[in-house]
Amino acid sequence: MIQKLIFTNLALGFLSWFIPFIFSCMFFIPEGKLMISQELFKSIMIVTGILTGCVLLFQYYKQVATDFVKQGIIVGCTWLFLNLILDVIVLIPLMKVSFIYYFKEIGLSYLAIPIISVAMGYLLRSKIKPAF
Repeated sequence: MIQKLIFTNLALGFLSWFIPFIFSCMFFIPEGKLMISQELFKSIMIVTGILTGCVLLFQYYKQVATDFVKQGIIVGCTWLFLNLILDVIVLIPLMKVSFIYYFKEIGLSYLAIPIISVAMGYLLRSKIKPAF
């Protein structure tokens, strides 16, 4: 069971990066220029990332029976680091920017991943064991 959960964590974590990345490609012309404004693109990608993450977290938590908050911390941190590492390998070279610029423009928003995953963990725990 633990090995399956680890595999699921890593596979869904990869998808949490890959799905928005592939979706974002629809907004670029072959020469690499955006077809819409930078501001609209950022807004679309934030919504896409949050929607993708929530759907994937729902799939992850279907396999978790206990320790919801602990699992939220584990999955949130794993996905945060996976997304950052994949961006360093793929996105930063494509963008041709420094890590500092990337982190201010994109990377910092990935903190939403552990925030949402831990919040889901607390919600699930409260359904099993009321907070009162």
